[in-house]
Amino acid sequence: MGKVAVVTGAGSGIGRAVALALLEAGWRVALAGRRGGPLEDTARAALGGESLILPTDVTDAAAVDALFELTRARFGRLDLLFNNAGTGAAPAEIEDHSLADWRRVVDVNLTGVFLCTRAAVRLMKAQVPRGGRIINNGSISAHVPRPRSIAYTATKHAITGLTRATALDGRAFDIACGQIDIGNAATDMTRGLALGAPQPDGSVRPEPVMDVRAVADAVLYMAGLPLSANVPFMTVMATAMPYLGRG
Repeated sequence: MGKVAVVTGAGSGIGRAVALALLEAGWRVALAGRRGGPLEDTARAALGGESLILPTDVTDAAAVDALFELTRARFGRLDLLFNNAGTGAAPAEIEDHSLADWRRVVDVNLTGVFLCTRAAVRLMKAQVPRGGRIINNGSISAHVPRPRSIAYTATKHAITGLTRATALDGRAFDIACGQIDIGNAATDMTRGLALGAPQPDGSVRPEPVMDVRAVADAVLYMAGLPLSANVPFMTVMATAMPYLGRG
């Protein structure tokens, strides 16, 4: 039987690409996301593996606990959690950023990751053989912000701390945790980058993107390691994007 993964945000973009790559590689995958329709589309696009469609709001603790319990009931264990679900807010100056938008972004990007991590760790500690791997989708914004993105940037910096804490606390229980920071993968969310993205100097310029399959391949590599090895942090990005120079 193939290994078992939970992928959040599996109905589109990076989550869909990673879920499809895992399924193609023979994994059994629980597809989690807010809406059932896109999850069903992901399942239909799969070239292999076995999927389980579980619509889930990652900000709802009871729903998250049910996600992992249903995964255990169907597949018997959990080998991988890919914490991918995330959201952003409309670009805004700090003084104009609403508290409602701040709380919504924090709830999904940080609290949701915590809730899924908590449930996964409980399962991984209790199962036989114990252990597993958690991979968090950080973002280039875990290192440097885009202009007018204070809530999104703050949550992605926080994910780095959550990754480190999970990796440390999981060691004694054969739980590995790593983070993949992604820059300019071609998805529906990044379609506008080809037309122009705001730069730190105030200009708006087009930015290159990379095939999202490169992200899926990177996650597959991280997921395929034995639990005695871990990639704590990986950055995968469009080669020519304006990240490594001064903005």
